[in-house]
Amino acid sequence: MENVTFIRENQTFGNWTEHSIEYKVVSILLVTLICGVGIVGNVMVILVVLTTKHMRTPTNCYLVSLAVADLMVLTAAGLPNITDSLYGQWVYGYVGCLCITYFQYLGINASSCSITAFTIERYIAICHPIKAQFLCTLSRAKKIIVVVWAFTSLYCVMWFYLSDTKEIHYAGNVTIVTCAYKVSRNQYLPIYFTDFAVFYVLPLMLATILYGLIARILFLNPLPSDPKENKKLKKDACQGNKSISSKNSNCTSSTTAASRRQVTKMLAVVVILFALLWMPYRTLVVVNSFLEQAYLDLWFLLFCRICVYLNSAINPVIYNAMSQKFRAAFKKLCSCRAQRSEKPAAYSMALTYSVIKETSNGESPDHYTTELDDLTAAEEFLPRKRMSFDDGHMSGSKVTFSNA
Repeated sequence: MENVTFIRENQTFGNWTEHSIEYKVVSILLVTLICGVGIVGNVMVILVVLTTKHMRTPTNCYLVSLAVADLMVLTAAGLPNITDSLYGQWVYGYVGCLCITYFQYLGINASSCSITAFTIERYIAICHPIKAQFLCTLSRAKKIIVVVWAFTSLYCVMWFYLSDTKEIHYAGNVTIVTCAYKVSRNQYLPIYFTDFAVFYVLPLMLATILYGLIARILFLNPLPSDPKENKKLKKDACQGNKSISSKNSNCTSSTTAASRRQVTKMLAVVVILFALLWMPYRTLVVVNSFLEQAYLDLWFLLFCRICVYLNSAINPVIYNAMSQKFRAAFKKLCSCRAQRSEKPAAYSMALTYSVIKETSNGESPDHYTTELDDLTAAEEFLPRKRMSFDDGHMSGSKVTFSNA
């Protein structure tokens, strides 16, 4: 990662000393374990969203973008750290130095932009539900992701011109090859502080403000009513089904509010961990920028790297722990068998439609809400007695409910 070349460039070179056995064992085991779990987890996130139709929501699209960026960090920064611990020098050559440095920065910056994107999406979906109908859509999310990756890809092109391999000569005729920067430390600092401000400080400031506004809506004020639900309520009332519609609407609103709170908590945890796990490394480089003799303790540097790799590996674990849909999708992917839809145990539902209504884009009517958690049917959603009613908007449609 970037700290490797920064450290190499600012070392005082005397007698060459190889890494201790303890350092090699600890660093290789930890990096291998974290990167292995992170690579498998992020690949699973990508697969479940791409292969499961109900998982294709705007929020999940941003999480896929984040997973791709994390994969890039783990492979371009984590795996070369293993060879560095083993051999004590750069083994990937000049082209590898340029490409790996580029992909390190690309993954880091793209992950920061992806976090900012889903933070803004959550803010609009919860605080401005009417605007969310046309702003928080699947197609718009895909366009934003393309813009994010195009911007970060172009921004990181400069590292092709700032990176180079160098030979460092130690006493005793020992020569070590490193992947280092072409520019001096003073010339590099403006570039670093630009990265620090644009891809760390600003996203965290924005996230703090937006999640504060989201918390005010979700936990202090009533959830803004869903305009689609209001239309449905009015429509049912005109048909004489006021009591049923009112009960179902209240239950749906309550469940939707709880689901949105859970989704927001999960994404807030992702942002908080991003801030905390990147803080040691960011702080180290900022402090070293103002010191004549940089602080380069080998074990503390390993701790900073482990924190960065852990940030890229832990997100799938958070999804599995806090999202019922992701947990079910992960289980389905691991078991490699079809997942049956859960039905209420106490009731059977028979649906007969003579007319099939399709949407032009294949998205569900309420796709913009982007809930990640299952809305499990409860007894209060269904009437206790048998009843039937005709849907005035579907000719020949009849829905019947009966006790099992």
